[in-house]
Amino acid sequence: MKFATYRSAGVVRIGAVDAARGRVFDLAAAARRAGAPDRAFASMLDLIDADDAGLDHARGLLERRAGETDLWSALSDVELLAPLPEPRQMRDAMSFALHIRQAARGGKAMKALMTGGRAAFEAAMAAPLDDLPSVYREIPIYYITNRLTVAAPGATVKWPRYSKVMDYELEIGVVTKRTRANIAANEAGGHIFGYTIFNDFSARDRQAIEAQGRLGPAKGKSFDGSNAMGPWLVTPDELGDPRALKVEVRVNGAARAKGDTREMLFSFEEILAYVSQDETIRAGEFFGSGTIGNCCGLETGRFLESEDTIELEVDRIGILRSRVTRED
Repeated sequence: MKFATYRSAGVVRIGAVDAARGRVFDLAAAARRAGAPDRAFASMLDLIDADDAGLDHARGLLERRAGETDLWSALSDVELLAPLPEPRQMRDAMSFALHIRQAARGGKAMKALMTGGRAAFEAAMAAPLDDLPSVYREIPIYYITNRLTVAAPGATVKWPRYSKVMDYELEIGVVTKRTRANIAANEAGGHIFGYTIFNDFSARDRQAIEAQGRLGPAKGKSFDGSNAMGPWLVTPDELGDPRALKVEVRVNGAARAKGDTREMLFSFEEILAYVSQDETIRAGEFFGSGTIGNCCGLETGRFLESEDTIELEVDRIGILRSRVTRED
């Protein structure tokens, strides 16, 4: 199933999405009509907390009441929100070797740009790639990001005033279910509620400065709207293999990059198992995959301009659209 958070008639609702027909099914309204409890459909976190019982309830309502047309709304008539507007925690990994190697070169090029100008930047981007540091094959590398700066599908993200170089990053991500520490890798699949698309917006010039402090991203990746997510959550049974997805980036309708998810260094199950070592992972947390190779400007040398519209498309999930605008 696909689950969305949306606003209709001023009310935030949880719905099951029929993407092929461009419509969404009001689960809480369906439950009330059936004389059943609707607590699981008060928010996406409530649905996640309801676990398999909530999912079974949603499936049953859809199977029995899908023919009741007044329970459906056209997606064009509602306001899609981020599927999980305020995750309980957000982490983002570095799972794709090509991105890690190209981003390292791009980081050097950003420093060259700030000290030597465009020519120095181009020269640095033409340099050969370094080998992948061995640590990336040894453990899943990740950082904790800002769970309070999530942007909805279609949102306009304001370009931070302290930055001149704005970038997109195409990732996929999972939202967890069930609260537990020390999750075994062979059991971690049972802790994945659903998959979505993630645009990890980055202020690259500020990130290049912060990287010299060796403490991880700060204002380079933390500003209002910096974590765009959507358009909905797709359950594992519907998505299938997350390492067999084709992806594409378009900017203002023109293809900017294509790729796939085949070469993740660690699966989401392995990432969950690693992070949960002596640490409780709660239902409703978000884990990003890290950027897929070629799918950000830092890798290719092409960044965003004010008023650009970015579309991130992922097989079997959908399209996440965002727009950036420079503040005065």
